[in-house]
Amino acid sequence: MKPAVIVFPASNCDRDVAVALEQATGKAPAMVWHGDSDLPETDFIVLPGGFSYGDYLRSGAMAAKSPIMKSVIDKANAGTPVLGICNGFQILCESGLLPGALLRNKSLNFVCRTVTLRVENSQSMFTSGFENGQFVNYPVAHHDGNYFADDETLDRLESDGRIAFRYVDNPNGSAHDIAGVINDAGNVLGMMPHPERMISPLLGGMDGAAFFKGVLDAAA
Repeated sequence: MKPAVIVFPASNCDRDVAVALEQATGKAPAMVWHGDSDLPETDFIVLPGGFSYGDYLRSGAMAAKSPIMKSVIDKANAGTPVLGICNGFQILCESGLLPGALLRNKSLNFVCRTVTLRVENSQSMFTSGFENGQFVNYPVAHHDGNYFADDETLDRLESDGRIAFRYVDNPNGSAHDIAGVINDAGNVLGMMPHPERMISPLLGGMDGAAFFKGVLDAAA
């Protein structure tokens, strides 16, 4: 397994994700600067959380145009698993790899706390380490996490089983309580909560460690 983490200007969870991946695989991932044109050989790509380009214009909008994203999109379209967390989710939507958009939180406030999610589809490679209906706890830290899509898209996500996680107590107003969405091919996941921040009892729990182990075992 050769994971890679994309680092954008103002990424602030890239090292957290690197630690989670190294804990799960036993080796450090490649850290790829957004300005590079090509990815190294990789089996798994992560777009980490943060505030790329200071959320200028719109969260993830500028990062989606970074040089490395052409390679990320090509890899995703060829079947390489791609995970976007928080700002990474925003970038995936802005780049067209996932449907919908992340709007300002309904409360108009930044939300930073641990939330409970329900696993909606344990048949995906990203949730295969869990059971349907299982509850997991991950922190959120975002100002623009309110997932929006038109009714037709939401109906399709529901009917196709592409909602990976749902909020139990919606912190941001997301449509259908959506916390994580999978693409049609099943190899791209965007999620607002941060599993990389829950990989040790010292951090509050191991639900994140279980997430990364399940994903990487499935990807391998």
